Amino acid sequence: MARYYRVAVMICLCTLLAFGCSRESPVSVQPKQKQPHRQPLLIGLLPEQDIFKQVARYEPLARHLSKQIGATISLTVVPSYGQILSSFSSQHMDGVFFGNFTYILAHAQLGVEVLARPVGLDGSSVFRGLIFVRKDSRIRSIEDMQGKRFAFVDRATVSGYLFPLVYFKKWNVNYKTYFRESYFAGTHEDAIYDVLDRKADIGAAKSTEFERLAAKDARIRNDLLVMEQSSEMPETSLAVRNDLDNSVKQALKEALLGMHTDPEGSRILKEFGAQRFIETRDSDFSRAYDYARTIGLDLRSWDATGSK
Repeated sequence: MARYYRVAVMICLCTLLAFGCSRESPVSVQPKQKQPHRQPLLIGLLPEQDIFKQVARYEPLARHLSKQIGATISLTVVPSYGQILSSFSSQHMDGVFFGNFTYILAHAQLGVEVLARPVGLDGSSVFRGLIFVRKDSRIRSIEDMQGKRFAFVDRATVSGYLFPLVYFKKWNVNYKTYFRESYFAGTHEDAIYDVLDRKADIGAAKSTEFERLAAKDARIRNDLLVMEQSSEMPETSLAVRNDLDNSVKQALKEALLGMHTDPEGSRILKEFGAQRFIETRDSDFSRAYDYARTIGLDLRSWDATGSK
């Protein structure tokens, strides 16, 4: 019952934020008067972690970019990864900080163009998908997983769904019948804590979220064991609609790539958890494309919500 209550609360909060952080949201920041006047921009965020933490992390970045490009930037949180494509169109978003899977889906179906991604404080701009268990579970192989409970993140995440499917295919496992139960936790953070708190026996999530939580909660490193890792993939990246004015695209890109060169930008980057932003191209997502091909997924028609 507690899980259903938490899910209901999350849905309500996401709905409130989606409307509350619209183009008229208090998150919006008015640009400097000296900058060229441009139309407001709406940028979407995925629920990688608690939605309030997610907005708090990106607000200073939105303020800085607003000043630099001469446009009011507003943020909106998408309730789930799977709803990102429909939300992108229905809310008339101008861009989204996409994960790997959501990006390759949006690129194939909507034609979005990727601009840049952050380099973490550790100097890395990539992550790995992880499959993990509790150390005291005695699960050490795919055979040991049979009949257990598996926590995915969302159907539209590469580390929390696509990578595990590739792993299962390698071992000729149909997860729908192999496990006693499998479900979607909704966020990487929830998938990690569900395994830690024994609500699931096995989980999948992205390494950067695992490390972020482990830095604050010693139990994650002490009590969880990583059994499998994916290849490296680019971190969450900003991509924009392909018909966005070219001058705005260029201004956004230059503002992101130049943040580390001025004191204010450098300070905001540190609070964001990054050293700088680097240019990112569609070819950087080759591993995610490979994973999709491995399981025979047609990106042009695949429904991330699972409703079809």
